[in-house]
Amino acid sequence: MRYIIIFSLSFLLACKKDIQEVNMVYPKLDPIKGDAKAGNWKPILLTSPNEVACPAPVSINSTRYQGETQEIMDLQKNMSDAQRTIINYWRAGAVLRWNEIMRELVAKNNIPPYQNPDGTYPVPNASNPFAYPTFPFANPPYAARAYAYLSAAQYDALVSAYHYKALHKRPSPSENQPLIQSHFSSTSGSSFPSEDAVVMAVSVEMMKLLFPADTAFVNQKAREHVLARIAGGGNVREDIEAGEIIGRAVAAKFIARARTDGAGAAVGTPAIWESMKQSVVAKGETPWLSQETPPRPPMLPLFGNVKPFLFSTSDIASKLRPVPPPSTSSAQFKKELEEVYLVTSNLNREQERICIFWADGVRTYTPPGHWNYIACEDFVNQQISEVRWARNLALLNMSLMDAAIVCWDTKYYYFNPRPMQIDSRIKTTVGLPNFPSYISGHSTFSGAASAILSHLTPSQAGKYNAMAKEASESRIYGGIHYRSDCEVGLNVGNKVGEFAIKRALSDGAD
Repeated sequence: MRYIIIFSLSFLLACKKDIQEVNMVYPKLDPIKGDAKAGNWKPILLTSPNEVACPAPVSINSTRYQGETQEIMDLQKNMSDAQRTIINYWRAGAVLRWNEIMRELVAKNNIPPYQNPDGTYPVPNASNPFAYPTFPFANPPYAARAYAYLSAAQYDALVSAYHYKALHKRPSPSENQPLIQSHFSSTSGSSFPSEDAVVMAVSVEMMKLLFPADTAFVNQKAREHVLARIAGGGNVREDIEAGEIIGRAVAAKFIARARTDGAGAAVGTPAIWESMKQSVVAKGETPWLSQETPPRPPMLPLFGNVKPFLFSTSDIASKLRPVPPPSTSSAQFKKELEEVYLVTSNLNREQERICIFWADGVRTYTPPGHWNYIACEDFVNQQISEVRWARNLALLNMSLMDAAIVCWDTKYYYFNPRPMQIDSRIKTTVGLPNFPSYISGHSTFSGAASAILSHLTPSQAGKYNAMAKEASESRIYGGIHYRSDCEVGLNVGNKVGEFAIKRALSDGAD
């Protein structure tokens, strides 16, 4: 099924860094299966589902509860068209909508800084996010990490929430008060704590960390979400407040991890960049060089040191980093270089379409975001519960973040040149990424995504594998990767995805 997407071309062309909201029209979330026992699933960072405390609810016969149900009835008597629009937006599902908001933030912030008058390049500063260049530059590794932290935190928060839902078993407001109309379907059979509020609160806290300059926008979305749940008859205010307590507490654990995972040091220093280059020269190979004018510093050369979610840091070098690419002086390298030139010189319409479809460059939500969009469109059709939405996206996005880590480790370990650097006849219309060639990021992301999505939805495995191959091939059509970059990248991504599958088989959800 395809859903309506409305956006302006100015989203792709505007120079101003603002948020162009993408309005996706989805059906109401009405899960086939409620996953009421999800409170027993294995969390990611929480030691147990009840590690985070949640106060017990008041009686449905209490003055407070009666007052809060009256609040819903008053809102429903005087509901405006704007409120109905907000309710219709959020009834598609909390996890889906906050993932969509994250993709909007990534696309807005996916702009490389322009050079200073002296030819140097400024670096975004998290301590001063509003100064130019505003923080962050949401490039593919940063985006993959952002999606992972959001989805993993949502999952843990919902596992905790479902634990308390099963404990308290509070009926929804419309079940307690027949005069209340519910615009939402219950995804768990219990309204306390509100799963929507849990997702909202944890998402707000993670986005404030990851996109601090966009806090006002995120807070506005949160207010709309709360209004939708109350006016729409999904929750009383106490349900919301309990969910917020859980969401914020879980977010604090993920924020603590994020502050110490090594991403803050991923930019490196000029001395480190030069050392990487010289290590390749010492081996008699041709090192990667920036093709921009003036030369731009390499993108996040130490991202390979970031702490992964699915495996240990030591696994990167011992199990996941691939063998070296063909030597730049070898016949194989020359053969692959010539292939890039011949392909880019004779692109047919289908190859051009594929190249553009998978470009995912500046001002887009990046290759990891593209796979989030693909996954979300398929999950909508499955009508799964909120907690299963969160679990599936957590598995996908931890795979994508960890794929970025392994890919970037490989890129800067081998420091291999791009085709255009070696052969000036090669031209690209999709931009030239400012980092080494081997291995292909698109291919690694796509290999990881197709592996875990094929596990989650086996009936779609053929489609996912075909899409991953197409995404990988698109980088040859674009003239920015050799065949070995793409084939090895897909294989490495598949290996990362296998770690996610291993976790999925042991988390208690199946």
